[in-house]
Amino acid sequence: MSQAAIYHQAGFGCAVPRGSRPAIVVVDFSYGFTNTQYPTAADMRAQIAATRRLTDAARTLGFPVIYTTIAYHPGELEMLPWLKKASGMAALLEGSRLVEIDAATGVQPQDAIIIKKGASAFFGTSLAAMLSGAQVDTLVVTGATTSGCVRATVVDAVQSGFNVLVPRDCCADRAAAPHDANLYDMSQKYADVTDADDLHTWLLSLAKNDSSNI
Repeated sequence: MSQAAIYHQAGFGCAVPRGSRPAIVVVDFSYGFTNTQYPTAADMRAQIAATRRLTDAARTLGFPVIYTTIAYHPGELEMLPWLKKASGMAALLEGSRLVEIDAATGVQPQDAIIIKKGASAFFGTSLAAMLSGAQVDTLVVTGATTSGCVRATVVDAVQSGFNVLVPRDCCADRAAAPHDANLYDMSQKYADVTDADDLHTWLLSLAKNDSSNI
């Protein structure tokens, strides 16, 4: 039996419903991940450009755009187990350039920025409350890295009650194999994996539907 048939037989890979109140979460497109002068980073210029197309459209249409970054106080570094496993993350110190959102993303002053200490944008943050307060029903997750913080955010988004869409060309990783494997797994269990063209068209269709109901 093929891999696709195994997953289908188990009931995975169903389509995710799309609502009418989306938000975009841009995970960790901070300089520590996007500027290759830093060892924690990789070249993410194409993924940032694809994401910006969506965030620019979302803002114009009145949908929330939220960014995340990882930032640590020096006093936390010796106490957090993740930093023992992923010691390079200890460079992401509060106030440093590494934790600033990359200006190439087009981040705007009105955009919320979630500061997190771990992989998921939901764990220990106000993200779920913010999304609920904005009556969001569908979450678009983009950013870095696909196999780490994007995946963790997608899993927690589903567990927090949101339908999730992941544009593959808006997600970046340090290597192709974990990127591809995690996109496949997310598409089978947690989200619809699509692309920026599809989601841009969908966002515009929501605006058209709203105008037709006036």
